[in-house]
Amino acid sequence: MTNLFTRIKDSISADIHQMLDQKEQRNPIAALNQYLRQSEQEKEKVRRLIERQYRLKEQFATEYIKAQEMAEKRKKQATIAEKAGEEEMRAFAIKEYEEFEARAQRMRAAKDDAAAQLESLERKYEEMKHKLKDMHLRRMELMGRENMIHANHQINRVLDESTDKPFSRFAELERYMDNLEYKVNSAYYRSTFDSKISKLEKEMREAE
Repeated sequence: MTNLFTRIKDSISADIHQMLDQKEQRNPIAALNQYLRQSEQEKEKVRRLIERQYRLKEQFATEYIKAQEMAEKRKKQATIAEKAGEEEMRAFAIKEYEEFEARAQRMRAAKDDAAAQLESLERKYEEMKHKLKDMHLRRMELMGRENMIHANHQINRVLDESTDKPFSRFAELERYMDNLEYKVNSAYYRSTFDSKISKLEKEMREAE
């Protein structure tokens, strides 16, 4: 049964990959856009991790200061108790001092480690942003080239260069415009003919 489920899962996965490959072949720019969107999402995840690391570093620093202050306080209290001859209180203060001092050392190490890790993360994050920016610029270049391919294809289709009648569409348009111009001119001539004849008759009478 397990082998059957595994085979079904592998079969579905293979179908999905085949579908994605076909989509990529049909529209590579769309596939590239999808990859870039995924990369932007990963970049956002890294940004949130960096913010979290920064907060952790600040928390470690805060805890280090608190532990260091308490260690100094217990150390002074141990001295006071010793001078007062209060051995039990001195022992308690010494024990507390040692615990706070150990905590302070641990928090300082954790703060330093967090700071080093944060610096490394920020450096890698900047590299990631630069790489993504370069990828976006390369996508623009590819889109420009793809646009030129589509534009040339459209121009070639309009000019009909693949047939024996280059510029046939433009030639057809020119014939249509010539015919339209002839009709307009003819109509204009007819509409002004009567007025021209009347003008000629008037000029002839005046000449007589």
